[in-house]
Amino acid sequence: MSQEDMALELHMSISNVSRLESNKYELKAADLFKWLKITNNPDVLMALYASIDVATSLMTSGATSAVTGAIIFLGGIL
Repeated sequence: MSQEDMALELHMSISNVSRLESNKYELKAADLFKWLKITNNPDVLMALYASIDVATSLMTSGATSAVTGAIIFLGGIL
């Protein structure tokens, strides 16, 4: 998913999505839940809640390459 698409879905500017990715913008809980719904990625939420490394959790669960964007997106947050 492109930054433009994510910005549209999250109702925020493209620059804020970029700031999220580079850890220059604080992610609000509401935005995290929107992101999880948009990307259909409940595994990420469970890994964050359980304090498990998200990348390791996704790889062991057999997640596909579509999750790569999720890891990159959350990279600045974690």
